[in-house]
Order: sequence, then C-alpha cells, then structure tokens
Amino acid sequence: MLTTIKPRRRTVMLYLSVPVALFVFTVFVPLVTALVYSFFEWKGGPSKQFTGLANYQQLFRDGVFWQAFGHNIYLVVACIIGQIGIAFIMVMFVNSRMARLKGIHRTFGFFPSTISAVCIGLIWSMVYHYKFGLINWFLRIIGRPDLQQVWLNDSKHVMLYVTIPLIWQYIGYYMVIILSAIASINTDVLESAEIDGANGFQKSVYIVLPLIRNTMLVCITLCIAGNMKAFDNIYVMTSGGPGTSSMVMAMWGYKVSFQQSNMGYGSCISVAIFVLSLLVIGGSQWAIKRATRNMGD
Repeated sequence: MLTTIKPRRRTVMLYLSVPVALFVFTVFVPLVTALVYSFFEWKGGPSKQFTGLANYQQLFRDGVFWQAFGHNIYLVVACIIGQIGIAFIMVMFVNSRMARLKGIHRTFGFFPSTISAVCIGLIWSMVYHYKFGLINWFLRIIGRPDLQQVWLNDSKHVMLYVTIPLIWQYIGYYMVIILSAIASINTDVLESAEIDGANGFQKSVYIVLPLIRNTMLVCITLCIAGNMKAFDNIYVMTSGGPGTSSMVMAMWGYKVSFQQSNMGYGSCISVAIFVLSLLVIGGSQWAIKRATRNMGD
C-alpha cells in the first residue's frame, strides 16, 4: 500500500519563502518604486520634486511614445503569425511520416533561441551590411547590384527588417512547446482521421489545433509579453533609427531615463508599458476565448 508523504505547512512555506522573496524583490518592488517615481520630476540625483500627474499628461501628448507603441503592436502581430504560425507548420511537418531525422530538425530548430539577443542583433546587422552583408553579396552574385541598399536605413521598411531576426530566433522555442502539446494527443484520433480521408491540412486545422488550443493560447501570451518589451535586438541593430522609425517603448523609456536623465518621466513610461502590456494580453485572451467559444457553438 502506497502512502502519500505530505510535508507540514511550515516546511512548505519555508521552501517557498526564498523564491517568493526573490520575486517580490526583483519584480514587485521595482514596479512599485517606478510607480512612485513617476509622480516626481527627478533627474537621478538626491533631489526630487513632486509633480503629481504631470508626467502622465506629458505621456498622452508624447508622439514618440505612441509611435513606439504602434511599433510594438506591429511586432506582436508579425511575431504571432511568424513565430507561432511557422513553428506550428514546422511541427506538423516534423511529425509527418515524410520527415526523416526528426531529432536533428528539433535540435537545429531550437538552436537560435539559445543565442543571446545581442548576438542575434550583431549577426543580422552583418547580414544587412551594405558592403559585406549576405543579402547584398547574394544580389551581386545573381547580377542584380541595382537592388542593393543600406537596408537598416530604409525608414519605410525598417520595422520589417528588425522583425525578421526576432521571428527567426524564436521559431524553435515555440516548436518545442507545440511539440510537447501534440505528443499528448492520442494517436488513435489522428489515425481515425486518416482512415476517414482527412489530409494533412484538415488534420492540422480541424483536429490538432482544437486539441492544443490552451497551449496555443499560452504561446500567444508569451509572444505578446516578449514583444511588448522588445529591446535588445533592435537596440543593437538600429538604436531605434533612422530617426524614430524603429523605436519601441522599452527603448524610448531607456533613452528618456538614461540619455536624457529624466528618471521621473522614464518611470512613467515603464508603468505605461506594464499597463499597456496587461491590456493587450488580456484583450487578446478575451478575443481568442470568445472566438473559440463561437466556433464551438
């Protein structure tokens, strides 16, 4: 007869105290501190002047911040389609009977997500380089030097160019999550669908997706949270330029806080990033759950 070992409540609380303390110290305390500082005019020195809601009034009139917010939304939409969409397609291919060397596909697919974001930014900066970059080199090889350009100086399309490395880096990350979800599906369900004549597309859309709906919702939430605070790759590649064409919220908050030495307004931007991220995540979850509920009806 098996007996369940149930630790005392005091023991459980003792084990949880360290991670909870770390969470409070690294997440909750900085957030509360930023909220407090957002009501002050503070240049980073010992003196602070209380200004009430002046920083928030300035935020609503700050065109650069709202342009950066639009860029973050662009990243969210592009990465949900690019990262999660491509990851799902690749997972279905890896799990198909046509695929060979499945372990290698999984390993190399996940590899880019293990590289530092700064290194990814440097690698793709070299890819986009005008003289030595891979893209312009390929255009010269195929006899189309007229198509060469300074890619990251194109203010009209620079957001697309900085989004491509983000998509490339995290496809493997979402592949691993989706693979683990699909592994939990009973193979009898998929075999029954094949017997009924369902093709690969039909199995993917009408069987696999509904069964891993909760996992896909987690992937979308992670994708939104990650891209609402995007910073590293874009800072290395463009620093928000040309002008503010690739500026994102976190980078604008960094520049205001540390380059303009306006810590009070920078804290206000940090609070706004947190609130807007919660609103976007909550809104997306509500919309997805409502859409799936309507599909079920």
